[in-house]
Amino acid sequence: MVADPAAFPTLDDADMAALEAAGTRRAVAVGEYLFHAGDPSYDLFVVESGAVEIVADTDQGERDVVRHGPRNFAGELNLLTGARVLVSARVVEAGEVLIVPREEARRLIADYPKLSDTLLSAFLARRALLQTGVPYTLRVVGSRYSADAVAIREFLTRTQIPHQYLDPDGDTTVESLLREFNVRPADLPVVITPRGVIRNATAGSLAEYLGITVANLPKRCFDLVVVGGGPAGLAASVYGASEGLGTLGVERIAPGGQAGASSRIENYLGFPTGISGGDLTQRAFVQAEKFGAQLTAPCTVASLRDENGYLMLTLSDGADVAGRAVIAATGARYRRLDVAGLDRFEGTSVFYAATTAEVRLCGPSPVIVVGGGNSAGQAVLFLAESGCATRIVIRGDNLGKSMSRYLVERIMGDPSIEVMTNAEVTGLYGDVALRSVRVRHPDGETEIPCAALFSFIGAEPSSEWLSGCVALDDHGFVLTDLELGRKHLGEQWDALQRTPLPFETSHPGLFAVGDVRSGSMKRVASAVGEGSAAVRSVHQYLAFRATATSS
Repeated sequence: MVADPAAFPTLDDADMAALEAAGTRRAVAVGEYLFHAGDPSYDLFVVESGAVEIVADTDQGERDVVRHGPRNFAGELNLLTGARVLVSARVVEAGEVLIVPREEARRLIADYPKLSDTLLSAFLARRALLQTGVPYTLRVVGSRYSADAVAIREFLTRTQIPHQYLDPDGDTTVESLLREFNVRPADLPVVITPRGVIRNATAGSLAEYLGITVANLPKRCFDLVVVGGGPAGLAASVYGASEGLGTLGVERIAPGGQAGASSRIENYLGFPTGISGGDLTQRAFVQAEKFGAQLTAPCTVASLRDENGYLMLTLSDGADVAGRAVIAATGARYRRLDVAGLDRFEGTSVFYAATTAEVRLCGPSPVIVVGGGNSAGQAVLFLAESGCATRIVIRGDNLGKSMSRYLVERIMGDPSIEVMTNAEVTGLYGDVALRSVRVRHPDGETEIPCAALFSFIGAEPSSEWLSGCVALDDHGFVLTDLELGRKHLGEQWDALQRTPLPFETSHPGLFAVGDVRSGSMKRVASAVGEGSAAVRSVHQYLAFRATATSS
């Protein structure tokens, strides 16, 4: 692994003093392991004397990753997130290490800005290097036509967890690997981990193994529960946790929402050269964790109810979590095409995001993007840059009606991209995977070869879990504050003797931000602003509650 200075800094006297005040020293001997790949968690180890080697497991045995000497430290991003350990640490020169318990390390990261900058920069840089410099820590084996296998890969890619994908349909070396682990075809997809094999794996069962689900939380009651991990939800989690609220964030798929699936965001303030949605939301995720927020995924909220003064959220697995206040930031999802047979190809050939995970499935094959908004434009450019023969299909006659000008100009200036206006997809053809699509246009209908279709048509609010709890507009988006009329507010509001706070819904203590909110501007910057501003209203609501309780 390349010796990146940001990834492998040497701690100075001030850093060491802060860590020594929170840790304990211990002598270590050659051959001793400080932690193993697959361990549920680990502490921060600082080398005082001697040397520690970070190693990764491979088919050929352990592979050296990097050597830590005096004033270096062992650890990476999962020390902050609490996920299982990805690599092992072995003592190669006897000496002494300083052990800082994980929770103490998290406290130092929140309280000491200089030390925090050093540790977090190293954690992020090390994760990036692990994704490119280590053969694998997790191996996913499953057909590229398996929706579960595709969902696992999307989850790992979106959470930036290093992994290797092996396709049993196209890789002849996979068979011997499956025999080695006694895996039958009926067991696929599987995830091979340092601790064993997860058979018939799903994104949820993998998250349970990694230790990032609600089941691994030490408590189930919080000041604030944020439902949704897109830009609005992550902003709410950052501000809630940084302002002292016990904060839980739950996300249905993986942190980032629609923005996390964007290949490039160029109109977000402060990033003149652009930033990928994955990088932006990973930084926000780490920022929330830094301040003490608990973030879990994949995690779906099924329903909401009042109980003993708390808002109780029931998850899809039946577990309950409670919040004194709740922020709904579940966003909106792209509408499904009204085409026969669509469900046969969803997850394997029809996608609602365009990231490196989907590009790996498509290769250089021809693809079609449906939709005329910014997300569609970003997807078209990303797919074309990745070598896919790309068409964009829109029902209107002009891309500029709903797409930013800079995207339109790039698309129209790229000779490898074909734009089909006044057109719509009317048929899908293929067996286990998409082979072609039928497109209706002013000159008739044409069947076009197509290995994958990317759909970005309109948006439907992800508000079904709030059904019956809050007032919605005619399209299912959540009404808040000034949009709420007297007809939306029941007797409970008369008893409260106040009007809804900014971003508060018709249910006291329940707030809505981002794309799920009626009247919101569908932009990353506005979502971040709403998520952060809503926390101020949460504080006001909790103050009202405290006053009412004491009186």
